[in-house]
Amino acid sequence: MLFTSYEFILFLIVLVILYYLMPKKYQWILLLGASYLFYAFAGRTYLLYIMATTLSTYLISNRIHRLQQTASDYLKESKGSLSREERKEYKTSMKKKQRRLLVVCLLLNFGILAVLKYTDFTIANINSLLNLFHVRKELPFFRFALPLGISFYTFQTMGYIIDVYREKYSAEKNVFRLALFVSFFPQLIQGPISRFDDLKETLYSEHFFDAREVSFGLQRILWGYFKKLVIADRLLIAVNTIVGNPKEYQGVYVLVGMFFYAIELYCDFTGGIDIVIGIAQVLGIRIQENFIRPYFSKSITEYWRRWHITLGTWFKDYMFYPISVSKSMLDLSKKCRKWFGNGIGKRIPVYLASIIVWFTTGIWHGAAWNFIVWGLLNCLVILVSQECEPLYFKFHSRFSVKDKFWYRLFQVGRTFWLMSFLRTLDCYRDVSTTFRMYGTIFTEHNYGQIFRGGFMTFGLSLADYIILILSVTLVLVVSLMQRSGSVREKFAERPILLRYTAYFVMFLAVILFGAYGVGYDASQFIYSQF
Repeated sequence: MLFTSYEFILFLIVLVILYYLMPKKYQWILLLGASYLFYAFAGRTYLLYIMATTLSTYLISNRIHRLQQTASDYLKESKGSLSREERKEYKTSMKKKQRRLLVVCLLLNFGILAVLKYTDFTIANINSLLNLFHVRKELPFFRFALPLGISFYTFQTMGYIIDVYREKYSAEKNVFRLALFVSFFPQLIQGPISRFDDLKETLYSEHFFDAREVSFGLQRILWGYFKKLVIADRLLIAVNTIVGNPKEYQGVYVLVGMFFYAIELYCDFTGGIDIVIGIAQVLGIRIQENFIRPYFSKSITEYWRRWHITLGTWFKDYMFYPISVSKSMLDLSKKCRKWFGNGIGKRIPVYLASIIVWFTTGIWHGAAWNFIVWGLLNCLVILVSQECEPLYFKFHSRFSVKDKFWYRLFQVGRTFWLMSFLRTLDCYRDVSTTFRMYGTIFTEHNYGQIFRGGFMTFGLSLADYIILILSVTLVLVVSLMQRSGSVREKFAERPILLRYTAYFVMFLAVILFGAYGVGYDASQFIYSQF
């Protein structure tokens, strides 16, 4: 059931009506039923996977919590009878038991994700190696169907049990409440990846109808549909034309494809997140923001602090820091300091942790080498940038350009195009083809063609380009206005006639100018494939 389908809109309308009419203490139960119904539309057999994740996490997290409680009670009761060493030994023993349980849960659930998502990718690479050594026999593929949103709900749930293990909060005692946290339908398709302590504040609360909150939520949903249907799905036609014909569209067309895809991806992904956050707000539930104007970033590091924020913080909190400060990594760092000096020794944990994280980030996005290369190239750029910081400091000390508007604009443009180049690996889906297309930018001198009718060969009409220019300009203006606060709150202070005229015009724009595809079937959100 796509967010852009009539079935989903009807589903949402019925849900909201029931949600505010029914007794408030049962609202979260209705949400749980609605979430499982939504998930069943994607495939009833997929329910087995999300239920397995929920049940295993519930049982193991509560067992970990009971061990924590047992240890705490025992240490309090035996405060005067145990020596310091005995207390330390007991704590270590209990922590090992908890860690074993945590590892079992992580292996089980990440194992499910790995088998379903990466088995055929692994087999394909084994077959390639066999062919390389002239072995004719090939391993068969399993062709597992990937359950909806499995990458998102697995990461969200495993973040929860790690937090329980770290004693950040207690384990949820009610399995159905945990099931709602895992399966809350708006964020199943493309996130955000929520933290339990943040989401539970409003997810299980009793909510009364609040006209202002519902209005703000509906506005956010409408804005998301506008970005998705009017801009992203319209640009999708041109992007598919360019990347689908690499022999015909080379040189300047590759740059155009990069630019179009950057706008398409932004409007597709942020449009989907707008819909998610808007739906939650209509229901009185707060979900964390996932984007903060990423295309205004002045460096790739800043970009990743603004783009898909919840995924980045997940990798930082649950992978990067634990790996970089682990005992084995610190031991390696000491040895490297001894062998190669302090400069290299202190960098080793950061470099290795960064490589592991970015490799995982790449393969999380897709079981293909283009995503792995994309992740590792991001890592390379970030590490090189960090190493060049002394040079940047010297440059800025000598030339006072850091606060100049033109220089900040240069930094934003540089970051935008650098990320666009890396992101092209997502477009062509083939590493060799992507790098070949990079080469044509410098070897094919066809820059004049684009202004001699080239734009009209992408499947878009003049009217489409006019709509795109006006729409993207509107998105840019709104983004600039957001730097000084919420646009919705500012707009709420305007006269009611002006406000509702603007809402109606936006609604008409979505209805009249939305690119609904063949048979008026809007395309799937890009990040739903991950």
